[in-house]
Amino acid sequence: MAALDEPLKKILGGTTAKVLAEHLDLHTVGDLLHHYPRRYAERGELTRLADLPLDEHVTVVAQVADARVLKFNAGRGQRLEVTLTDGSGRLQLVFFGKGIHKPHKELLPGRRAMFAGKVSVFNRKLQLAHPEYELLDRDADSGAVDAFAQQLMPIYPACQQMASWKIAKAVDAVLPSAQDAVDPLPQALREGRSLVPLTEALLKIHRPGSKADIADARARLKWDEAFVMQVALARRRLADTQLPAVARRPVDDGILDAFDAKLPFTLTEGQQKVSREIFDDLATEHPMHRLLQGEVGSGKAQPLDALVLTPRGFRPMGEMTVGTEVVVPSGELAVVDGVFPQGERDVWRLVLSDGSTVECDDEHLWIVGTHDTGDRLTERVLTTRALRADLVRPDGRPKWSIAPATPVDLEDGGERPRDPYELGKALAGGNGPVDRVPDAYRNAPLKDRLAVVQGLMDAGGAAAGGRAVFRAAAGPLAADLGWLVRSLGGRAQLSAVGEGACDVDVALPGGYPPFRAGSGADAAPGDGGEDFRRAVRAVEHVGRKPVQCISVAHPDHAYVTDHFTVTHNTMVALRAMLGVVDSGGQAAMLAPTEVLAQQHHRSITEMMGELAEGGMLGGAEKGTKVVLLTGSMGAAARRQALLDLVTGESGIVVGTHALIEDKVQFHDLGLVVVDEQHRFGVEQRDALRGKGHSQREKQTPHLLVMTATPIPRTVAMTVFGDLETSVLDQLPAGRSPIATHVVPAKDKPHFLSRAWERVREEVSAGHQAYVVCPRIGDDEETAGESSKGAKKASGGSKGATAKASSPEDEAEKRPPLAVLDIAEQLSKGPLADLRVAVLHGRMAPDDKDAVMRAFAAGELDVLVATTVIEVGVNVPNATAMVIMDADRFGVSQLHQLRGRVGRGSAPGLCLLVSEMPEASPARARLAAVAGTLDGFELSRIDLEQRREGDVLGQAQSGVRSSLRMLAVIDDEEVIEAAREEATALVTADPELTGYPELRTALSALLDEEREQYLDKG
Repeated sequence: MAALDEPLKKILGGTTAKVLAEHLDLHTVGDLLHHYPRRYAERGELTRLADLPLDEHVTVVAQVADARVLKFNAGRGQRLEVTLTDGSGRLQLVFFGKGIHKPHKELLPGRRAMFAGKVSVFNRKLQLAHPEYELLDRDADSGAVDAFAQQLMPIYPACQQMASWKIAKAVDAVLPSAQDAVDPLPQALREGRSLVPLTEALLKIHRPGSKADIADARARLKWDEAFVMQVALARRRLADTQLPAVARRPVDDGILDAFDAKLPFTLTEGQQKVSREIFDDLATEHPMHRLLQGEVGSGKAQPLDALVLTPRGFRPMGEMTVGTEVVVPSGELAVVDGVFPQGERDVWRLVLSDGSTVECDDEHLWIVGTHDTGDRLTERVLTTRALRADLVRPDGRPKWSIAPATPVDLEDGGERPRDPYELGKALAGGNGPVDRVPDAYRNAPLKDRLAVVQGLMDAGGAAAGGRAVFRAAAGPLAADLGWLVRSLGGRAQLSAVGEGACDVDVALPGGYPPFRAGSGADAAPGDGGEDFRRAVRAVEHVGRKPVQCISVAHPDHAYVTDHFTVTHNTMVALRAMLGVVDSGGQAAMLAPTEVLAQQHHRSITEMMGELAEGGMLGGAEKGTKVVLLTGSMGAAARRQALLDLVTGESGIVVGTHALIEDKVQFHDLGLVVVDEQHRFGVEQRDALRGKGHSQREKQTPHLLVMTATPIPRTVAMTVFGDLETSVLDQLPAGRSPIATHVVPAKDKPHFLSRAWERVREEVSAGHQAYVVCPRIGDDEETAGESSKGAKKASGGSKGATAKASSPEDEAEKRPPLAVLDIAEQLSKGPLADLRVAVLHGRMAPDDKDAVMRAFAAGELDVLVATTVIEVGVNVPNATAMVIMDADRFGVSQLHQLRGRVGRGSAPGLCLLVSEMPEASPARARLAAVAGTLDGFELSRIDLEQRREGDVLGQAQSGVRSSLRMLAVIDDEEVIEAAREEATALVTADPELTGYPELRTALSALLDEEREQYLDKG
């Protein structure tokens, strides 16, 4: 057995080995040698007694100033109190019972030691109860103390069951075995990169003589991890190039050209670039393996005051944030997965045939229909620019029309005290308490909206020639009636009939009768078909406005905007699929759920039109069949779909896991498109790729992975170069991001004082500010937590929990900062003369509304709130945000919160306040969040926060990682350099016959399961 494979039990004994195995996952000598110090401390760099944090594990070096034994409990009990000093302050240690004997002998005045324990409070003094300690001047002479003063002490990732210095002693016991470590790096690479040998690196990382030793060791050990990993990936890439794959090249005048001809707008520069990358890969005779990270909403914008339909009713575009739920044209709900401010742009207004209007920029996409040939309606996706360039037919009539959105239930949470039908009748007769339809009745379920319309029409409308007309409605009421009718999928035409009055011509789909009773009850409703399409009458220039676009996490990439008008964003992957069909192959799209598969299928067939009806009556000559395959399909439809696939009749199939079943066979599968990659296991994706065996010969299909938000493992693999990456992210150069800064409140208290000064400065300039806290503070706090902690700590070693955790990683134990507490402190302190109010989820709805109205109206200066402001708050005058305990929030939540500021013409400022120490992962995460507004970068930050998981293992995320020294985000340069070296070496010697040590290291890294996983990709 190699020395590094020796079980720790043989070297350290059973008890120590058991703790290391159970709590730190260290089993062999090699495991312990690769358990590197987290950091190093010189005596002056350890926690000073004057700066001890309450309720945290600390390591201190100090001198005993005083020690005395005290009796208590009528002399039956005794305790040892030891007072320490380090020149900055004093600290009391306390030992009880039999535990006092050893420290009483050793901790004599003048002795110096290193102490570790949890800081508690007793009698208003900080103390450590039963701390662990290590004497530093045990030798008679003072040489050991002087030597210690110069030493760099390794601080290891530890646990409550084993302190850092005990791990250091265990490392001392196995360190001689470092001589037997197999060095995986070729000598030429080592010398060319000036890297120290592995044995020297292991000695220096554990027992450095200087900071230069640490730097040398880290540089070398990072290269070990990066290079061995890159060799594994390079071998996989080389193997991929050896796999046979059919080169899929689009043909001239094929289905792709026909599809492009149907889209009379030019692809954006980003779409063109991504398409070139994909088609270049498809043209090679080895399998493509590409990630398409798509911010598909980029570049197609609407003004911030345009409206977007949410389940609660219309909300301004400027209020949209990642995670906001919106309504798509089919009536389903989807979330916004990307928000992209586009600065100021020229804005245009579409004027529709019923008088309603909607604003957008020139690149915005619309799903419009026209009667190109005969009576057949053809739908296309056009930009605003294309619409205004080709707006009317030769006879002057509008050429394009927009379909109505599917009616949906809404609910804004407002009270509806009156019966909706009676309210409508009262409004029509002028007897209502108000002269408009209240929001609670507009943003209400379908039955209530219909009831209001029927009340209005029964009291103020009549049938006229089969139509329903409301006569001489006051302007505001006429507008509300038109809005309600459109919300039901109908058409309302307003015609002015006098000063401030309008007739409203109402047509509703079947199932929504406009009258309940009276002479109008016989008015014929429309059939729900083309009756309710609205023609685009004109496109007018509005001027320049701040605009924004959103990406919707739905296969249709569409949402409902002003006046229930549908708008659209396009799919890039479809063009790749059509290119493969042109080459004679088939393309399969794998969706995670049946609903998504059905939506993808509908979206693709709608975009392709007659091109999706190949072989069918009325289908295009160059078309192909697009089939759907899901588990719930009927037997006959399923049989037909399977037949179409195996015969090649169908060029495109969209499906769920049902595509993976053994009975599903393809004629010639050329491309697999995986939507939302993280929803599928590797084995499932591999099973589908394995179906790329045509009837002629075995071929591996090309693979395109699509995701709007890359998950950590995907990003890690991307950084390591295993996936080629395409990104759709056309953000304009004029975008001005919100300035975000971290405020280290504990390390530098004056920074927090400056933060409140900045708030005052913003208010002085006429602006407003938010202060966000994680907690409300109206719940009862558990009394005496600190004293409880002290009691628990005083319980000695028996009180230690069995849970593994590192003192350095111990989370903040105090409760999160609360809105009510912070608001009171600010009102009495740094923001004393400003108008400060609170907002949180437990307030009564009326109170919340009153506060928000006051804030929006500029009647308040500072709003102290919980994350209730995260979605649905839009106050352009708010320019500053201070997030307290920012480390308690997730990356996406911080991103959404800061999106509340900088919405007007003035720049935004977001301050992330944290008490976490500078070296902590939480602070590093906050610093990274402060550095970017980009979605792809934010996923990389999430990767850094969660680590890579096991990059070569099946876990998509997790604590254990094959990487101990290498940080994927921080060490990209090392990874890229290692990739170049690894690629060159593997190209020259694929089997690594000249590098036996490297083969050994590779075998250790890649057990059989991981290697198969890597091969599957």
